[in-house]
Amino acid sequence: MRRSLTLLCVLACYTATPDTARRSAEIFGEWSSPINVGPPVNTEYNDTYAFLSRDELTMYFTSDRPGGLGGDDLWFTTRASLDDPWADPQNMSVLNTSAADSLAVLSSDEHVMFFHSTRPGGCGAGDIWMTRRHKRRSQEWNPPINLGCVVNTTATEIAPAFFENPETEQVTLFYGSNRPGSQVFDVYASPLGEDGYFGPGVLVPEFSSPGRDTRIFIRKDGLEVFITSDRTGGQGLIDRGYGLRDIWYTTRVKIDHENTAQGMVARLWNRMLVRMAGTTH
Repeated sequence: MRRSLTLLCVLACYTATPDTARRSAEIFGEWSSPINVGPPVNTEYNDTYAFLSRDELTMYFTSDRPGGLGGDDLWFTTRASLDDPWADPQNMSVLNTSAADSLAVLSSDEHVMFFHSTRPGGCGAGDIWMTRRHKRRSQEWNPPINLGCVVNTTATEIAPAFFENPETEQVTLFYGSNRPGSQVFDVYASPLGEDGYFGPGVLVPEFSSPGRDTRIFIRKDGLEVFITSDRTGGQGLIDRGYGLRDIWYTTRVKIDHENTAQGMVARLWNRMLVRMAGTTH
C-alpha cells in the first residue's frame, strides 16, 4: 500500500518546468495582430467557429446570414491558392435544417464531419451528428446521422472536438454537455471502440469547472487544449446574456516511456492498476 501511495504521489507531483515551456514557445515567432477576414466571408450577421481544411484551401464556419435554412447553418468557402481571395460562401444545405446546425469539426483524414444540431430526431435538446464523404476535396456529403443515445443524452451535447493520438491512433471525441452530474456545461470524452462506435461520455475533470466549459480545441500532438469557459478568474467584463466567457488553455508534457524516470513510474503505475483490477496482459 505504501508503494502504491508513493507512485501516486510521484505521478501527481510531476509538472513541466518553466524551461520546458520556454523552449517550446521559442519554436515560433510572435503572433501578428488579428486581421478581419472581411467580405464575402464576414457579414453584418454572426459568422463564427471557422476552421481550415488541411490544404488550407477550404474554410468551414457557422453563420446565421440570409440564404440558409434557418438559424445557425454550416457554410464553406474556397480559394484557388493561399494567395487568392476567398470565394462567395456556399450553404451546406444537405447538412442543415430549420433548426440550429453549428460547431463543425473534421476527422483527421477529413472524411467525416461532426457537428452540433438541435434538429428533431435526436436524443435530447441538442445532439452531436456526423456525416461522411468519400473524397477529401469533395463537398458531396452524405445525409447526417445521429451519433446515438450512448454519446448523446436527453440533455445537450455540443461543440465536438476530434482527437487522434498520433502514437496509438486511438480516436477520442471531446464535447461539452449539461447532462446530469455536470456543474453547468462540463467537458466529456467518448473513445472510439473497436466496433467503430463511440462509447459513453466520461467527465474530464481537468477541463471542467463549476462554470460553463465547452468548445474544446486539442492540438494535434495532444499536448495543449483550449477551452471556452466562464469560470472564475477570467477577463470578461460584459455579460451579453450568456456569461462572461474567456478562452483558457491547459498543457501537458510528453512522457518518454522508455528513457525517462517519469516513463518508468508510469509503467509501474499501469502494472499496479492491472494487478489491482485482477487482470493480466
